Amino acid sequence: MNLLIAIMVGVLFGSSAFLMLDRELKGVCMGVFLLGHGANLAILSVSGSPAGKMPPVLSHGVDIHTLVDPLPQALILTAIVIGFAVQAFLLTMIVITWRRNQTLSLHMLAEEEAH
Repeated sequence: MNLLIAIMVGVLFGSSAFLMLDRELKGVCMGVFLLGHGANLAILSVSGSPAGKMPPVLSHGVDIHTLVDPLPQALILTAIVIGFAVQAFLLTMIVITWRRNQTLSLHMLAEEEAH
C-alpha cells in the first residue's frame, strides 16, 4: 500500500511541476493546487498506519506506543485550510487579470508590462 501511495505522490508532484511550467496562468494555478494535495498525501503516508491503534486519549496505564499520532492529522487539516485560502486568492487574481487584460497568457502579460 505504501508503494501505491508513493507512486501517487510522485505522479501528483510530477504533474504539478509540469503544470506550473505552463504558459497560461490557469495551468500554473492548477499546478499549485496539485502540489498542495501531493504534500498532504505525502504527510499522510509517512505518518504510519493507524490500524489497530487507540485514539490519542491519555489515561493511567496506557502504553503511548499503542496510540495514534495526532500531529499528522492536525498538520494536514491546517494545510487544507491554508490551501483553500491560497486557492481562493489565486482564482480571484486570475479573474482580475482576465478582466483587465483579456488574456491569461504569461507571454502576453509580460509584453504588456514591458510597454
